[in-house]
Amino acid sequence: MQSELINSVSKVKQFLGKATQSAATGKKAEALKPEQIAVLEKNGNFCHDWKKVKVAKNFNPNRVFNCYFDGKVTLGVFVEKIEVSKGIILSSGLYNSKIVDCQIGDNVLISDVKCLVNYVVKEKAVLFNNGIISCASPSVFGNGTEVPIAIETGGREVKLYADITIDEAAKIAGSRHDKKLLAEYEKKISGFVKNVSSVCGIIEEGAVIRNTQKVADTFVGAYAVIDNAVMVKNTTILSNKDEKAEIIDGAYVKNSIIQWGSEVASGAIVDSSCLTEHSRVERHGKVTQSILGPNTGIAEGEVTASLVGPFVGFHHQSLLIAAFWPEGKGNVGYGANVGSNHTSKAPDQEIWPGEGAFFGLGTNIKFPSDFSKSPYTIIASGVNALPQKVTFPFSLINSASLSLDGISPAFNEIAPGWVLSDNIYTIKRNEGKYQKRNKAKRSKFVFEVFRPQIVDLMLDARQRLIDIKFKKNYYTFKDIQGLGKNYLLETDRARGVEAYTFYIRYYALLGLKKKLEELLAGKKSAFKKNSGNVLTLHSKDKRWEHERKILIQELKDKSAVECLDILSQMQEKIARDVQVSKEKDDKRGAKIISDYAFAHPVAADDSFVKQTWDDTKKMQREISALIKVVGLPKKKK
Repeated sequence: MQSELINSVSKVKQFLGKATQSAATGKKAEALKPEQIAVLEKNGNFCHDWKKVKVAKNFNPNRVFNCYFDGKVTLGVFVEKIEVSKGIILSSGLYNSKIVDCQIGDNVLISDVKCLVNYVVKEKAVLFNNGIISCASPSVFGNGTEVPIAIETGGREVKLYADITIDEAAKIAGSRHDKKLLAEYEKKISGFVKNVSSVCGIIEEGAVIRNTQKVADTFVGAYAVIDNAVMVKNTTILSNKDEKAEIIDGAYVKNSIIQWGSEVASGAIVDSSCLTEHSRVERHGKVTQSILGPNTGIAEGEVTASLVGPFVGFHHQSLLIAAFWPEGKGNVGYGANVGSNHTSKAPDQEIWPGEGAFFGLGTNIKFPSDFSKSPYTIIASGVNALPQKVTFPFSLINSASLSLDGISPAFNEIAPGWVLSDNIYTIKRNEGKYQKRNKAKRSKFVFEVFRPQIVDLMLDARQRLIDIKFKKNYYTFKDIQGLGKNYLLETDRARGVEAYTFYIRYYALLGLKKKLEELLAGKKSAFKKNSGNVLTLHSKDKRWEHERKILIQELKDKSAVECLDILSQMQEKIARDVQVSKEKDDKRGAKIISDYAFAHPVAADDSFVKQTWDDTKKMQREISALIKVVGLPKKKK
């Protein structure tokens, strides 16, 4: 699909320079009649040379008052009323404004604009109570801006363009060894910039610019809203009627790309950055030289030189610098300093947080750090983390609880798999939460947490926990690879093995259930024939082969029916664990706050806990139905 920006610029280019056609409407434009000029002047309008002003057929000069025209100007027809703001409807037309070298479309409202220079304004756009809206020639609207992802001093640069995706940006930033790929991308961007280079600015249909002092060199997409912004400069704003992009309430945007449905609001700053679809920066948040993934929100905090994937929550005063985080789905808590990228030599260090990373309150993460092989890991509040690489998914990294001989006091304590064993509520809730909150229409997401790539990381992590030479009270990276600058207690090692094992098997058993349901959807005779040996038959389905091999390794002596029975029991345990995970809050809160129980619903009444139990009962009914169709006796408990 061709770029929305390229299409818009191309359409305007078709008509620019044609004396008898308007680039704003595509329709014929003609010279003003003497009687029209007389009415315009009577209405307080002025022009040095009315011959340079062209108008549409049926142009009504009584919709133009107190305006100054200079250079070549084309005007459409103004007959309809336009909603300036909610509940405020005014007649379209031109009022109290200075208009220079512009082409104005049909039913546009331009009122109290100090100076509008070198713009094509499309149908039903509103420009109300503004300062200077201008475009220097030529302009590329922020396309081609280079962003130093993950390394402030350069090394992973990505050039922005209107339709860039987080996956594409991640591939370019993370593939610096692939010179062919980088050369192809450079060629692509050069071509794109050439195609969008325009001798004038463009304000598309239905766009609104209100109460803003400066808009310069900016493409304003259809139905976009700029309201009470400090400045918007050298920027592309992609928008449509259903996905309005907004820059409002004291926002400052420069050298950037703002995609569909995105928002910059309440004093936020976006400089040399890209907000991909339905992302937002608000409440004095600051994003510079960065790319935000879809559905990600930055408020109050600062993001610099980072690629931040989808669904990242960043709601308080925190710092994220030089992060390569394409997977997103994480959180940066208040006071988190994920930004120690300066070695006193140069700010050339980086961090790879990994999917679902959670940086707790007041954490201090030193660079370089790599948690990309530790998805859904929590770094607890107040932790000071040394430069390190950790490769244990679903871990908790907490401040040291013990002082151990031979262990640096700067080391923290790690509990591999802790999120699975003690906080599964968060994981299960996030799967549904992100799916419900997703507004992006162009990006595809995998909401499933337990999928092959992550299960493989769990398998590898479990094996390293198992392959110890001999048991000790505690371990470091010298004993177990991937622990980073943390120590691991023996009790947590054993619990980690148990947690990984449970969810590795759970993933594979879910695959078995799905495979049997697929077989059942076909002929029942074929189902009876194949269901008994489904675990031994090879398949071209890569996902099922991955699941099947795990089942053979983990539950090699179990039949398909026995495996289904195990899955039913495991799902029951998960539902209990979800409730218990939430009940911990109830117990702790009641001990601290006297009326806690009156103000907080108990875990059993929590909407997600209840939904988990409903889903569990539904799955158990489905499993029972499958077992019945297979026709084998269910194993007694």
